[in-house]
Amino acid sequence: MSVTFAVLLWPVAGREAELHAYEDDVLRLLDDHGGRVVTRARSVDTDGSQPLETQLISFDEDAGFDAYMSDPRRTAVTDRRDACVARTQLWRVDLG
Repeated sequence: MSVTFAVLLWPVAGREAELHAYEDDVLRLLDDHGGRVVTRARSVDTDGSQPLETQLISFDEDAGFDAYMSDPRRTAVTDRRDACVARTQLWRVDLG
């Protein structure tokens, strides 16, 4: 059974371009885990109160999400993520 997650990302101030570049790189790993980007939206509001980027990502099954989160290529760049992502909210959603 497929699973879908909403992901909201806030940048470290002044690191907006780095957040987008980091996400460009790690989202390329989704396919290796039965995942895909349903949609990816970038905020036009730059005051920092709203997330800079909102994603909906789906996986064929829960195990794919778990594998993506623990993928060594993704975890190897945790320091890069920490330098540009100030806050993340993630939850499971139904696109029903």
